[in-house]
Amino acid sequence: EYKALIKQNMGTVLGEGVIPELGQVKKGKVRDIYFSGGNVIMVASDRVSAFDYQIPNLIPYKGAVLNAITKFAFDNTKDIIQNAVVADEVDPNVVVQKALKNCGVECIVRGYMWGSMAGLYEKGERTICGLQVPDGLNRFQKFDVPLFTPTTKAEMGAHDENMTMAEVEALVGKPLAAKLKEVSLRLYQRGAELAAKQGLMFIDTKYEFGTDEAGNLYVIDEINTPDSSRLCDISEWETKYPQIAAEMRTGKYKNVTEVLAANPHLKIKEYSKQYVRDLLLEAGFKPGKTVPTLTEEQVIESSYRYIQVYERLTGLKWQFAGTPLPAPQRLMANLQRCGIAKGACVVIMAGSDSDMPHLEKIQSNLNKYFVPSHIRICSAHKQPTKLEEALNYYNRSIQPLLIVGCAGGTDALSGTASFHSVFPVVSCPPDGWNESCLKNPPGSSNAFCLRPDNVAKFACQTFSHVNPMFKNILLSSNEEKVLKLVKADKFH
Repeated sequence: EYKALIKQNMGTVLGEGVIPELGQVKKGKVRDIYFSGGNVIMVASDRVSAFDYQIPNLIPYKGAVLNAITKFAFDNTKDIIQNAVVADEVDPNVVVQKALKNCGVECIVRGYMWGSMAGLYEKGERTICGLQVPDGLNRFQKFDVPLFTPTTKAEMGAHDENMTMAEVEALVGKPLAAKLKEVSLRLYQRGAELAAKQGLMFIDTKYEFGTDEAGNLYVIDEINTPDSSRLCDISEWETKYPQIAAEMRTGKYKNVTEVLAANPHLKIKEYSKQYVRDLLLEAGFKPGKTVPTLTEEQVIESSYRYIQVYERLTGLKWQFAGTPLPAPQRLMANLQRCGIAKGACVVIMAGSDSDMPHLEKIQSNLNKYFVPSHIRICSAHKQPTKLEEALNYYNRSIQPLLIVGCAGGTDALSGTASFHSVFPVVSCPPDGWNESCLKNPPGSSNAFCLRPDNVAKFACQTFSHVNPMFKNILLSSNEEKVLKLVKADKFH
């Protein structure tokens, strides 16, 4: 039943896209992050990364599931540490958190010999993140006490690197490093307790933290999700691990990887991204190579596993209640409903910063209509590549835009912009009546407004269908002007 519902909603996914009104996006592997008014607006997409590479497919409900699990985990760990959440009911794919200074450390806690650590161990490594790990351990074996194995927090496209505790102390200072370790271990313990109540084993996980101006520590981002953690069924581990350990004691195998190759039925099913990782490996993927595309069946299975984790961890049933709107339009509607966005934006583009007074005049008039805007300097003559890149960026917008081209002399900006942009372009030259922008060749479809105040009204009219506020401002403005004329007519 679930897989049939997932298949019906394969198109209900949130992938690439930007919301220019909220400012420049900081793109993570699977999240789009905007900084607005002292808050961080985090959009959890349905993108999936594995081995620090983004796979071509989108996984239905994945972003919403991660947000729902994080909400559950945050609600159940407030007694351990405060979290950064400001609002978590904006949209299934959106969480608003306080803007904090990221500590710059991925705080990983491991309860079992698993994942990348097990891979290093089987290759002979015995010092991992500065910790001395004894000989004689097996992949999947439980540690006597959970281990804190931090890594760097790499930018998109880079890889996280293991850190020693001394390196963490050098980065953030000894007191904060000790606090990060202590809180991470306590959060892991709570996660393990909650998972055990539902028959799940909490294998390992990672946490991120941030501090405010007063130095107060918060847990941020997501916690205890299948993207940041590994889980499996306790019953399966209790059944299979003793068999794996027994095979290792025979002396026939060098490590557990060889045991699994000979006995694939002993492989333990994970509730994590490992399913996706395994699919890529089975398809022959190696870092640096093209990432394989998953089949529809594999995408549905991935989505189903995410939903399974949510239901197992929380004890709640996943709600498929949907909306006829595609995910990007639903997201924008919800951002408007919560007052986070107005739903549209004007991009004022000029070829030179010498035109700034003209640009600021346009922006000032837009502010009178409460139309969001920002200014970009991109010369069509001197920076053609940058201009095209900027237009391609805005073409990914999930909200309506209006491009205002402001170039004097021979205006190549409005012609280039209106050719490349999927959104309307209006010219408003800084040097007044400039006919060059009226003589663009076929395919360059810009409009023309001579006055900055008319550009602002044109923008408000363009967006009047997007937000009732714009329509009401226009009607009110017109009514006010007519009323002023009536009052001025002494014979009325």
